[in-house]
Amino acid sequence: MMTARPALAALAALLIPAGAALAQSSDPGFFIPPQQGGGAQSRPAQAQQPQRPPQQPQRQQQGRPTGPNPAPLPPGQPPPAAVIGIVDVPEIQRNSTAFNSVRDEIEKRRQKLNEDLQREQTRWREEQQNLANQRATMNPDQLRQKERELQERITDSQRVFRDRSRAIEQVAQGALGEIEQAMAVVIRQVAASRNVNLVLPRPLVIFNDAPFDLTDEITAQINRVLRNVNMPPEGQAPAQPAAQGGQAPAQRPAQAPAQQQRR
Repeated sequence: MMTARPALAALAALLIPAGAALAQSSDPGFFIPPQQGGGAQSRPAQAQQPQRPPQQPQRQQQGRPTGPNPAPLPPGQPPPAAVIGIVDVPEIQRNSTAFNSVRDEIEKRRQKLNEDLQREQTRWREEQQNLANQRATMNPDQLRQKERELQERITDSQRVFRDRSRAIEQVAQGALGEIEQAMAVVIRQVAASRNVNLVLPRPLVIFNDAPFDLTDEITAQINRVLRNVNMPPEGQAPAQPAAQGGQAPAQRPAQAPAQQQRR
């Protein structure tokens, strides 16, 4: 078997979401079955320990503090009366011009990446088949050299597609972070104009009258202040924000990419 097949199978698995056409390929020559691990070894039987005499349970008084009562604090300033506003963030995103343009552009780049990957896979498959047909005309050294060259080209292709996928995700995170930042500013502006001091997401509210809902007003305002997001050209990652005070910017968790802010 040729040594290029495992790398070609890995190339086919790169960056393809569930349901993509590449994942539906039925060519058994590029399917590598997973290795089944051996069964877990049973633990040796432990020696039977001598039983200790049962201890008497300690009685604990429930609901009573064990220490002295804390001293009361001086009276503080009571919080203001709550003026509540309701916001539906998913609806704002659905009706946001900037959000929809970013989503369409990212999906277009991902689709192009998948199409290029399919063409590249077909190209490697054809070269592998041609090499297999020439086995009888080459000596072992020549065959190994050809297989090594094919393996190196596949490895380089994997790196290129991995870099392109990473650039797309970085662009998406930066654009969504900019939209999120603008949305937070607009929510504060609309809430201040209504004298609202407490904003709740709509999924947490069972019932509310229409005047409490600020969603339409926020959507209209965010479409006025942010109609689109400037994204770098395809294949180029967004510029990293400059470090302040000689310190590198803090890394944000990967689970919440939308929280990244672009400056």
